[in-house]
Amino acid sequence: MKLYITGGGTGGHVTPGLAIARYFQQKRPDTEVRFAGTSKGIESKLVPREGYPLDILEITGLRRSMSPKAIGHNLNAMYQTLTAQNKAKKLLKTHRPDCVIGCGGYVSFPIVSAAQKMGIPTVLLEVNALPGVTTKMLAKKAKKVLICFEEARALLGGGDNIFMTGSPVRTEIVFADRERARKKCGLTENDRMVVSFWGSMGAKYMNEHMADMLAWEAKEGTTFRHVHATGSAAYRWLPQMVRDKGVELEKHPNIRLTEYIYDMADQMAAADLIICRAGAATIGELCALGRASIMVPSPYVAENHQEKNARALEKAGACQVLLEKEASGEKLLAMTSALLADDAGRQAMAKQAAKLATLDAGEKIYQHILEAIGS
Repeated sequence: MKLYITGGGTGGHVTPGLAIARYFQQKRPDTEVRFAGTSKGIESKLVPREGYPLDILEITGLRRSMSPKAIGHNLNAMYQTLTAQNKAKKLLKTHRPDCVIGCGGYVSFPIVSAAQKMGIPTVLLEVNALPGVTTKMLAKKAKKVLICFEEARALLGGGDNIFMTGSPVRTEIVFADRERARKKCGLTENDRMVVSFWGSMGAKYMNEHMADMLAWEAKEGTTFRHVHATGSAAYRWLPQMVRDKGVELEKHPNIRLTEYIYDMADQMAAADLIICRAGAATIGELCALGRASIMVPSPYVAENHQEKNARALEKAGACQVLLEKEASGEKLLAMTSALLADDAGRQAMAKQAAKLATLDAGEKIYQHILEAIGS
């Protein structure tokens, strides 16, 4: 069997595709998997690292502004889309997949669209409650549209090709062992560890707050371990920003900055608290692991869907929510310190998160893809 998976730009569009690939290869070891993405998105790092071939398509998204600069950008984007579709057809003719799976992001449009025109079965995975533009454009002609939030059904037209599966979670997340992970990280039973990240591309405003938080940690002499993934852009300037605040991180071994956490399953399994955005893929992994979290939903996504995701967890007692407009380094540290000091409250939060986990999403998606190919 041959699968062609496309999606990119952010980890939220890439990690679900990787989870699907791994699940298929565990169920059917003869499955061949290829990915398509851009050279600038996080897929260019994650996919090759996981051992899968990645075909590159150069394409950019459209801007909503009508300024001369935006119009020029959109004309170039339309030209890139046409060029990418021609390349997509050639790739599909060469590799002859049994199914094309679109996981979101504008790069998935040319591959999925070309597959639909060529009669190749297509399956779309929409991990957010509010579907992206690409999913909306491709949904009617897809064999299957798999959703993770029931709210997405009506927004995608309510067709009979839409099925609720939940978000696929990477196998290493599902089977992560906390005791082994903490031993790997050099943690004792009494140690506390925080893992924070704002997404694969980083978030400038929140990383500025994180620089403040790290500086406060160092100056107050906090004893918990803190691993922060800056994202690709902030990794160039955030360490210097912390130095400008009078802190030399080299003298504080409990604090570790990294561009991206590649062993995320172990780091999250070892952690006592996660600080993060509220993307659907991240929420799926937090719930699968059963981890307490402070969520700062991104206000820059369509129709504020991350806050809706986070509020649903907060209502269930599974996380604490801090809006970006209310955030500061001092506030983040205060919330973190309070949760780390409250073992019972933090553990109750973790249990509520675990109750929301959808651990059979991988199997549901696997069966739907097989049905799409069979049909």
